[in-house]
This record gives sequence, structure tokens and C-alpha cells, in this order.
Amino acid sequence: MLIMNPILQAQTNHKSIRQYTNKAIDEALLKQLIQSAQGAASSSFIQAYSLIQVTNKDNRQKIATLAGGQKWVGSAAEFLVICADLTRVEHCSLEQGLGELEGNTEHFIAATTDATFFAQNLMLGAESVGLGAVFIGGIRNDPEQVAELLNLPDQVYPIFGLCLGYPDAQPDLKPRLPVDVILHKDSYDNNRCAQDVKAYDAQMQKYYQSRGDNQKSSNWSEQTAAAVQKKKREHMLSFLQKRGFLKR
Repeated sequence: MLIMNPILQAQTNHKSIRQYTNKAIDEALLKQLIQSAQGAASSSFIQAYSLIQVTNKDNRQKIATLAGGQKWVGSAAEFLVICADLTRVEHCSLEQGLGELEGNTEHFIAATTDATFFAQNLMLGAESVGLGAVFIGGIRNDPEQVAELLNLPDQVYPIFGLCLGYPDAQPDLKPRLPVDVILHKDSYDNNRCAQDVKAYDAQMQKYYQSRGDNQKSSNWSEQTAAAVQKKKREHMLSFLQKRGFLKR
């Protein structure tokens, strides 16, 4: 039996919004959305994340440029930078006599997933009250400059940005991979990969050619291969290690 409720509907209908009206977001509403997003799951309840509300227009424009010319960073009502943050965790460890953090990969994963769970909750909550949003991974193009602009200390790194605002356009809904493609029973079935991708490519080709704006002749394979092979950001490892992450 299929069930549909407002939460499931909101999850299904998510679209990345990059065009916004000039309407401001009430500060009390923003704080309510943040507080609600804190209900997200947290590894061992360490809550290893922080976010920076970027209100300085010059810094917004600098980040927009660093992110590859993403002008919506400057035009959105709010721009937040989601950070993995182990500073409070390290403070607790020192206070309890257990020493400094040592850059363990496990701690990096825990902080990154904590921040991501929180961010997804924040986006879903924002959409539930009529706001639009888009994540900005482009801030990792030059994380050193972003960290300097935002005065981020060691044990903190910027994962991605989040634009929030009232939508001024409604893009077409992209079809996701079918559930039967991503769902495996008991063990991973790698034999079906090629046929699954081929079928999805055909579906996405139709979508790209038929959507109202920005029509193009492409498919999922072309878009995905370009996305991962042209955005390796090989500077990230050394940047993270300088910040105190991924040392062991």
C-alpha cells in the first residue's frame, strides 16, 4: 500500500532553486529552521557541525566567484556555509583528560556525516515553508580562501554552501534513478550495472530534450562522468590535513 503525506511529498518534489525573489527571510524563521534541523541524527550525539551565515556582500561575491561564478550565492536571501566542526569535541576530550584529537579518519567521517544530515534536514524544512534552496559544492574549489574569509579555525572545514530564498522560478523535476537500481537484497548485484545505466541514460536523454528551459542533448552517463572527472579537487587532501583531519 502506497502512502503519501506532506513529508514524503516534499522529499519527492525537491528541486534545486537558483532564482530568488527579493523577499527577505525573517530571522526568527531562519533560527526556527536551524533549530528544527538540529533534530537530525548525530554520530554518538557529538553534533560536530557549525554553519556560517554570510551576510557581508563582498564576501558573498568573493565566494560566488571562487565557486565558479555561481551568482545565486549573492542573490539568495540567505547564504550559509555548512562546516564539519570538531572544535567542541576536542575541547571535551581535553577537559576529560583524553588528549587532543589526532586527525583520525573515523572522526572526519563522523563530523562530515553529522553536518550533512543536519544540512539535508535544514533544506527539507526550508522547502516545507515555501523556500527554495540549492547546495553549493563549488566552495571546495578554493577552500583555503573560503576558510580565510570566514575565519575558520583548525578542526573546522567548509563542506558546502546553502542558498536559501523564495523561489522566482520552478525548474522541471529531474527523474531520479529507479528504486530497483539502488536497492540490492542481501548482497550487492554488480551484474546489472551496465543495463541499469543504459536504461536510465535513455530516460534522462528524453528529460533533457523535453524540459522547458536549458534543453540539451545529453544523458546521465555524460553528465556524471564529466562531474566527477573534471572536479577532482586534488587540493582537498592537503587542505584537510592542514586543518587537522585525515592524518591517520
